[in-house]
Amino acid sequence: MTPGVAFVFPGQGSQAVGMGQEFYDFEPEARALFEQAGQVLGYNVATLCFKGPAEQLNLTEYTQPALLTASVVAFRLLERAGLRPSTVAGHSLGEYTAVVAAGGLAFPDAVALVRKRGRYMQDAVEAGRGLVCAILGLERTVVAEVCRSASALGVVAPANFNAPGQIVIAGEKARSRRRRAKPRPRAAARSSLCRSACRCTRRSCRRRLHDWPWMWTGCRCRT
Repeated sequence: MTPGVAFVFPGQGSQAVGMGQEFYDFEPEARALFEQAGQVLGYNVATLCFKGPAEQLNLTEYTQPALLTASVVAFRLLERAGLRPSTVAGHSLGEYTAVVAAGGLAFPDAVALVRKRGRYMQDAVEAGRGLVCAILGLERTVVAEVCRSASALGVVAPANFNAPGQIVIAGEKARSRRRRAKPRPRAAARSSLCRSACRCTRRSCRRRLHDWPWMWTGCRCRT
């Protein structure tokens, strides 16, 4: 363990065609992890990561296991090189990678779990319906009020409060764009569109993460 070193694993949106390919080409351990993920998923996740197409890689049910796999590969290679963090964390999907890195969840189980998570999210909001926008420089009370004023026309709400002055809103595409067009917000919050996905993910997490209850009790969606 390296004191003072922390790893923060990325969430959805960090994916890109080609991710992990150099690791795969030169490191047998990386190839083994990609192959293990492919056995769980039933398709060649390495080919998807390296060649795309981007349209498929960007679909939530494919993005999440692919990004988790690439992140775990990077972690394992850094760990083998002697860089062992004293702290791990993750942004959204990255939390699952962090639990794997901390030894709380086996890699194959994590791949299966985030595939379910991605499917639940994909089913909750069909492709093309939803949109997220980052709002910069506005107070959370202002962002919440702007979203409330737009909610009469459709679903839009704060989804994630990343930091003071950086909030993400989420909702139906037309409503989110309308809020974005006003030269102000950029925010992070969880939309009511995701509630069914949150319920299903919590059920799956309870079955696999008995020692990590915060992974499923921390969801801000109320049902």
